[in-house]
Amino acid sequence: MKTYSAKTSEITAQWHVIDAADKVLGHVAERAAVLLRGKHKAQFTPHIDTGDFVVIINVEKIRVTGKKETQKQYRSFSGYVGGHKSESFISRRERNPVLLVERAVRGMIPHNRLGRQVIKKLKVYRGSEHPHGAQSPLATTLR
Repeated sequence: MKTYSAKTSEITAQWHVIDAADKVLGHVAERAAVLLRGKHKAQFTPHIDTGDFVVIINVEKIRVTGKKETQKQYRSFSGYVGGHKSESFISRRERNPVLLVERAVRGMIPHNRLGRQVIKKLKVYRGSEHPHGAQSPLATTLR
């Protein structure tokens, strides 16, 4: 028995839409990461981009569980002296809720060349409108 390995010429990418209104951030990010990698397909190959395009809408209405709303902090460090920055979940949601979802999904895909290629297929929007209607995306529900 031989192991199947997908070729880039055999791969057809579909488009999926995930409505994040009143959904948990981690559940939305997990589903998006699976679709982006292509792990839901029978032809999944770990070293080839077999995934689909994912559009996430209504990210300003996303929710988190527990005390994350008040206690979660997003930290970054520039590498310079005094270059620490910290931002709470509430302030990041007010400033740019798209960053919440993008960071959560980016943490769930590989941190290498393949991951950088895969993350380009993620499209995140604040409202319920998106410019990808011509691709006729499939409405995806969370499990």
